[in-house]
Amino acid sequence: MLLTIPDLLTAEQVADARQALDQAEWVDGRVTAGVQSTRAKDNEQLPEQHPVSRRLGDMILTALGHNALFISAALPSRVFPPLFNRYRGGHSFGTHVDNAIRQVAGTAHRIRTDLSATLFFSAPDEYDGGELQIEDTYGIHSVKLPAGHLVLYPASSLHHVQPVTRGVRVASFFWVQSMVRDDGERTLLFDLDSAVQRLNADVPNHPASVQLTGVYHNLVRRWAEVS
Repeated sequence: MLLTIPDLLTAEQVADARQALDQAEWVDGRVTAGVQSTRAKDNEQLPEQHPVSRRLGDMILTALGHNALFISAALPSRVFPPLFNRYRGGHSFGTHVDNAIRQVAGTAHRIRTDLSATLFFSAPDEYDGGELQIEDTYGIHSVKLPAGHLVLYPASSLHHVQPVTRGVRVASFFWVQSMVRDDGERTLLFDLDSAVQRLNADVPNHPASVQLTGVYHNLVRRWAEVS
């Protein structure tokens, strides 16, 4: 499932983040790349322990925790602390797949990367190129979203970032370990949850709503892994 989550952050939060990010000191993005990704990655990254990275990461995690669409789609168990990257002057990221396991820097904690997420901090008209292109069985999907919007997609997907030929593309990226690791099962649960919510809105107190809610939770019981 590939899903856009609009307005995860407010315009004020985006403006505050951009001011902080534009003033921060960036490093070579290959510091967090795996062996395969190192050969494809050409961008800049904010150090993981940088005060700006930690402050804005906490802001993003708080927003995710209050976003019903994200929770319904991801069924999050753990979220990797958000990282930040910048593309400019021809920077790109060639086709790759994200590492299956990520270790949180400075800790013994690891997460399984079921879902990848990119949160845009640059408006589309601020730069040329820079599209996030995600491959699945239906072809290649090109993603270039307004600032404050997030895209969520299976971390098993091949994906790449097109060269930025004008301006600057600033974004946050991170991974989610879901309580339901299988993307097909997660998609079924999301579709069912969405349908129940529409039924409740269109026909309040319909008896089928209780039955369908029961089906949803029984499927979660069958598929979820809770530690």
